[in-house]
Amino acid sequence: MQTKSQQISDLVTLNEELENYFANTIIPQLFVDSELILRKFTPPAMKQFSLKADFIGRSIMDVHENFRFPTIIENIKTVIATGKILEKEIQTTDMHWFQMNILPYINRRDNKTNGVIITFVDITARVKDLRDQEKLVAEHELLLDSIAHDIKNPILALSLSLSAMKLDVEKKAERLPKLIDAMERSLNNIKNVVEDLVQGHWDKQRNESAEELIDLGNIVDDVRLSIPSLIHESGAIIETDLKATEITFVRRKLRSILYNLVSNAIKYTPKDRKPHVKIHSEKCGDYMLLKVSDNGIGLTEEAKTIIFEKFKRVKTSVEGSGVGLYLVHTIVNNAGGKIEIENNAEVGSAFKIFLKN
Repeated sequence: MQTKSQQISDLVTLNEELENYFANTIIPQLFVDSELILRKFTPPAMKQFSLKADFIGRSIMDVHENFRFPTIIENIKTVIATGKILEKEIQTTDMHWFQMNILPYINRRDNKTNGVIITFVDITARVKDLRDQEKLVAEHELLLDSIAHDIKNPILALSLSLSAMKLDVEKKAERLPKLIDAMERSLNNIKNVVEDLVQGHWDKQRNESAEELIDLGNIVDDVRLSIPSLIHESGAIIETDLKATEITFVRRKLRSILYNLVSNAIKYTPKDRKPHVKIHSEKCGDYMLLKVSDNGIGLTEEAKTIIFEKFKRVKTSVEGSGVGLYLVHTIVNNAGGKIEIENNAEVGSAFKIFLKN
């Protein structure tokens, strides 16, 4: 049994280790006790949130504005009351994004929550990267489609015209056959350039877009981070019910499917109501069913016949290019999947995406 002096010595050692940890960690962290008193913070937290040494011992409520996140007090109280970890992405008022983790600090003697440790990981660059990726995906897919279809069609028409001209050439027209031959060579050169360009892009695409085992929850988080302003300004609620979470798919393509469906659901919700988007997944035979439903304007039967066409839009008053659902349809079809639409006009829509798994 330890003597009192040994117990004190052990406590001093533990305190020194804790002090050393807080002094040397490179992550912004706070320690707030169960009375909401700020007990410790790391140097990165001091720098990031403009904290001062004399803040130690003060109520977190006195300095909460430094964190530029309005619900931090409420989140701390929830973790202290429930003893459960809280993880969420937050945007501070200075437009920075953080992965905030609030962990309960459990007193092992009585197994009660004696406070919380809060960790902030700056993910601003990740959010920007996700936005840029979505933009590049749309532009890249559209470029490849234009090359593969729109450019090849007029070349085919020109080729057919040349063939017809050959049939009508009179033998005495000596220069015309040579001219046609020259045009034919040029046409073949154009075909080769287009085919090389398309093939080169697709080969690169295949190399960079290998299928992998993906957690759907991570994709949902990425989508949230891709449209923070849209969610914040509209007050949108995104609800998840993921009964199946793992699928083998190309990550950027799955993200593009969800990104376009969720952003459209928010954009096409009337201004007099808050968007409520539900993301549901479940195993359905050989498929994963991914269902995105909303409380938006709904789709008429006429709208359902055109929404997957390129550059077609249900309402021109809503910001967009008419490419999003076209890309969704193309990605799903190319992957051997299918899309179904459930809706009643004026009360929302539900897109059911079936992806082979």
